[in-house]
Amino acid sequence: MMDRLMIMQYSPDLVYMPEQDTYLLLKAALAEVRPSDLVLEIGCGSGFVSKELEGIALSILATDINPHAVLAAKALGVDVVRADLFQGINGRFDLILFNPPYLPTVPEERTGQWIDYALDGGEDGREVIALFLKDLMSHLRPAGRALLLISSLTGLEEVREMAVAQEFHTTVVTTERCFFEQLHVLRISVAHERD
Repeated sequence: MMDRLMIMQYSPDLVYMPEQDTYLLLKAALAEVRPSDLVLEIGCGSGFVSKELEGIALSILATDINPHAVLAAKALGVDVVRADLFQGINGRFDLILFNPPYLPTVPEERTGQWIDYALDGGEDGREVIALFLKDLMSHLRPAGRALLLISSLTGLEEVREMAVAQEFHTTVVTTERCFFEQLHVLRISVAHERD
């Protein structure tokens, strides 16, 4: 009964709902996922991507820092926990998905609402991505890989260089034009492994 009450109280306007970037990440995930994969989706928003992968991967765990997003994903039946990136996540995964906040954002653009966590990438759009890449290695299983969605506004080459600095190999697996930006999904794997 308490869960039902909590679900009814989340605010949809504070949850990042599926947009073009969401669909692009899903397309890449569907091409990448294997039936034996343990999947982690960081920053799941509404839970749409995790829900679509249900029954395809061996297991899927979703996270989001936004309590409204956690409740929205739970309402879809997604296995979700509230977490800030990898904090509190002790397991290792075959496939990690992340549609991070990638928009370059200055302080006056912030609303102070939970939705900021889905949009605010810091002044260069790469602040949260840097934190993600820093902890990624310790959460990948042997031969594990990650799919990271970024924008041309974030700087494709800059993000690739950040990944290389953390001893990863990157490949752009899909790209799509979106209004004033180009969206890319990077496949990230350990540098010494062959794709």
